[in-house]
Parts: sequence; C-alpha cells; structure tokens
Amino acid sequence: MADPNPLLSQTSSGEPEEAPPLTEGKLDRRPSLDDTIEHCIGDFGWTQILQVTLVSFAWFFDAQQTFISIFTDAEPKWSCINSNSSLSCNENSNPCQLPSESWSWDFPASTSIISEWSLECAGSIMTGLPASAFFSGCLVGGFALASLADSALGRKNMLVLSSLLMSLTGVITAASTNVWMYAGVRFIGGFARATVGTCALVLSTELVGKKYREKVGIIGFICFTLGFLSLPVIAFSLQGSSWRLIYLWTCVPSVLYSIAVFFLVRESPRWLFIKGRKEEFAETLRTIAAPANRSSLTQSFFGRCADWEEKKQETDIFSALKILGEKGWSCRRLVAVMVVGFGIGIIYYGMPLGLGNLSFDLYLSVTLNAISEFPASLLTFLLIGKLDRKGSVLGLSLFSGVCSVCCVLVRWKVLQIILELLSFFSACTAFDIVLIYTLELFPTCVRNSAVAMVRQALVLGGALSPVLVAAGRKNGLLMSYGVFGVTISICGLFVVCLPETRGRVLSDTIEEEERKNASFDGIYCV
Repeated sequence: MADPNPLLSQTSSGEPEEAPPLTEGKLDRRPSLDDTIEHCIGDFGWTQILQVTLVSFAWFFDAQQTFISIFTDAEPKWSCINSNSSLSCNENSNPCQLPSESWSWDFPASTSIISEWSLECAGSIMTGLPASAFFSGCLVGGFALASLADSALGRKNMLVLSSLLMSLTGVITAASTNVWMYAGVRFIGGFARATVGTCALVLSTELVGKKYREKVGIIGFICFTLGFLSLPVIAFSLQGSSWRLIYLWTCVPSVLYSIAVFFLVRESPRWLFIKGRKEEFAETLRTIAAPANRSSLTQSFFGRCADWEEKKQETDIFSALKILGEKGWSCRRLVAVMVVGFGIGIIYYGMPLGLGNLSFDLYLSVTLNAISEFPASLLTFLLIGKLDRKGSVLGLSLFSGVCSVCCVLVRWKVLQIILELLSFFSACTAFDIVLIYTLELFPTCVRNSAVAMVRQALVLGGALSPVLVAAGRKNGLLMSYGVFGVTISICGLFVVCLPETRGRVLSDTIEEEERKNASFDGIYCV
C-alpha cells in the first residue's frame, strides 16, 4: 500500500529516517515554522520562479480593468463643420452651446461612452459615475471578501475566483446599452476585482523564503505596470473602433489566465499550516522545494517541527477582521496605514484619470505615466531591503503632494507634465512600499485581511478621484490636482504612528506578534 503522505518516508527497516539538522549547531532545537519553510524553500528554484511569476501576472489584468476607463470613458475630440452657424464655432467653444449641425466628433460615436450615449453635456457626477461605480464596487468587495482568503477559501482559490469573475464581468460590460447598465456592471466588476491584487501579493510572498520575500512582492508591481502600459497600446491599435472591443481584448485572455492558475499554482504553505492541514502542507513543500532539499523531508523532520496545535487557528469568515478590531495594537496600526493608503490612492488612481484635463496628448501622457511605474518598481525592488519604511513613505508622500499642487500653479504644459510625472512616480513608489510594509505589520492569520483593508483605503481614494477629475474639467485643475496634493500630504503624516519593520521576521499568530511587540519600545502610537 502506498504511503498516504509521500513526504513522510521511512527507511528499509521500517524505522523513521533521522532528519538532518536544519543548520549546523541546531540539532537539539525543534524547528519553528520559519525554520521549516526556510529549509524547504529558502533556495529560489525554478518551480518557485514559475509559481511566483504566474501568480504575480494577475496584477497585469488587474491594472487593465483599473485604468481601462481612461480610454473607454474619455471625452473624444470634436471639430466644427458649419461656420455659417449663428453662434461662432471654434476650438474653445462649448459644444453644448452650439447647434448640433455645427460640429461633429472626429471619430465614430462608438469610440467612447461619452459620444455614444451623448453625455458630453452631462454633469461631472454623471460622467464620472462609471469609474466611481467601479472603485465603489472595489470598496464593497474588499470589505465583503477580504477575510475569505484568510479563512474558508485560502489565497489560491480566492485569487482564481476573483480573477475569473472580474474577467467574465468585463465581457458582459461590452454588452451595455446605456450608462446606467454600464455603471452597474462596472460596480460588479469592481466588486469581483477587489481581492485580486491582495491575494496575488500575499500568495507570491508566502511561496518563497525570507531572503526573496521582499523582492518577489515587487514582481507583481512590475506586472501591474506592464498591464497599465498595455492599455494605450491596445487603445491606439483600436483607435476609431468601438470602446467595447477594448473590454473584449483585455478580458478574454484574463479568463484563460484564471483557468491556468487553478491547475498550475499551489496553495500557500503558511496558510495550510495555520489551518492544520498537515498532509497538504507537507505535499506543497515537497512540490515547490528545491531538488536538493526534497530528500530531507522525512517523517522525523516534520516530527521535530513546532507543535501543530500551537500554530493552528480556525477562523470563520469574519474572525480575521474581528481580531484586527479587538486588539488595540492591530487596530491602531490598521487605521494609521489605511489613512496613509487613502492619501496615496487618491493620487495613484486619480492622476491617470485626470490626464485628459492637461493640455497634452492623451495617448502619450498615459504611456509616460505607465512607463514611470517601471523606475518606481525597480527602485523599490533594488532598495526595499535597505529602506526604512516610515521615512520612505513620509518623504514620498510629501514630495508627491508638493508636485501635484505645483501642477495647478504652472502654465507651461511641458513643465506641467513633468511635475505630474514626478508626483505620480512618487505615489507609485509609496504605493509599492506601503503594501510591503503592511505585509510586515500583521501576522499570517490576518495578513491577507489587513492587506485587503489597506487596498480598500487606496481604492476609496480612487472612488473619489473620478468626481474630482470631472469637476476639474469644468472648474480648473485646483479641484483635482490641488485637492490630490493636499490630501496625500496630510494623510502621509500618519505613518509616524507605525512601528518600523525593516529586517523583522514575519509572525504567524497574534500571540507571536504580541510577544515581539513586548520587546520593542515605543511600538505603539500614543
């Protein structure tokens, strides 16, 4: 009869093999979870590279759905066609005050929802409604789905479910017949999309050892940048075609991706461990461990691991959020980092949506913004191990705010776009660091929920930004870029309430984190 657990092997005599020491000089010590995982997956092998890359690619499709409205909801260019009108028609005219026969769109009306559904004269609330509905859906979905990855479904299944629903909803969006249906479906798409980035980030970092955890988290941000950068390419190639095709071109590949993740990616070994699923935990480590380490994964090796009951924590769908709220230190951390995230989010999501308000080519400015994410991700990738989290986030937030406010004050369009790019670059870098920072602030049992809550704070800023952008079209940049800059500067100050986490070992349970807290002076904000 086959051994039910291929990891727990025995010698030919029937006696369990003696497990080799984890590290020289530590034969007498029972290895902790970190010791066990580091021994098995501390070396970054090809299996982990493929798993992490596939998981991180979810950010690519996440970026496409996040910023797709830059092109599908844009106000198209128009031209005068009848100079004999009683009202003078020129490029500075308001088309809403001109006879319909005196002007026309430069491209077919189907290129944007604004022209197809005659929303050019609608107010800022109506034109910003679909984008705000998407981000509002992200907010609701984040609160409703946040703890599922920590409790019932796990990281992998939650990622597959969210990605698949986001993709299918995007396909349905292409069939919308009016702005109300369009906004409603976008809300559902945002709801489904809410946990994609969170699950991808947490799962990818929990599939590798401590040495590579910080850098692996940056791979997702790079994929997000690539997804953002793909949008102007797709939109330009479909210039003059229906906005519906942009949704189809971005969502159909995402459906195929979701299926691939389901069959090819393994669940987080840390999550399996704290759920007490011993057999699956062992099999997962066996699958993703480097070949040189697999022979040592014997019954006695796992027998020497820390007690299962010490780590196992059964949680229902709301218990993770309940724990975060009940513990004073976790509640203070969560509130502070969410306020910081809100300020970063209003710039990160709002600036790309507001590019149409600047006197600059839309396709070029979106491309430049997408490209600016590359140095932000690269800088984070290279320096995350050396950067103090608190000082970096504070400095980047203040610098981004100053540059955003300066966009309102200058009139030279080249300097304006340079300041916009500097502000967006700083917000992108702060965005990356804040998510890594959040991973380090909370233990495994609530980590996914905490990261999800911070992402919802980021998205809340995104939900408000479309209305500010639409108001900026009518009332000038002060209503958009000015508000953006002041908000991120004030919210960034809340980072001083958080402890520094650079170089700290991740905790797996609330009790572990509290023991570590006791050894740090001044860890709480008072």
